[in-house]
Amino acid sequence: MARVKGGMTTRRKHKKVLKLAKGYWMTRHKQIKKAKEAVLHADQYSFTGRKDRKSDFRQLWILRINAAVRPLGLTYSTFINRLKSKKIELDRKMLSKIAIEYPKVFEKIVEQVK
Repeated sequence: MARVKGGMTTRRKHKKVLKLAKGYWMTRHKQIKKAKEAVLHADQYSFTGRKDRKSDFRQLWILRINAAVRPLGLTYSTFINRLKSKKIELDRKMLSKIAIEYPKVFEKIVEQVK
């Protein structure tokens, strides 16, 4: 049986990695070993970044709600607590959007909670 050499598949794999590493700094976009390592790390960072984004946005919404509620005489925690006790089911994303885009509607929500 003839010996099979894997030149085509190896080249294909290498080109794929180098294409993903395009734009990386120094040898990380030229050398296969370095590029592969850099691509693996970049994938890990992007995965955790997608998870972290959810937390970041939640923090932002909480900040915005707190900033909108303070001038109306409440704190964020008491506002959320009273919302839950009155069974008003608005999530933080919607509340922050209402607070920014429709301040008068937000004031009415706060009045209902008080």
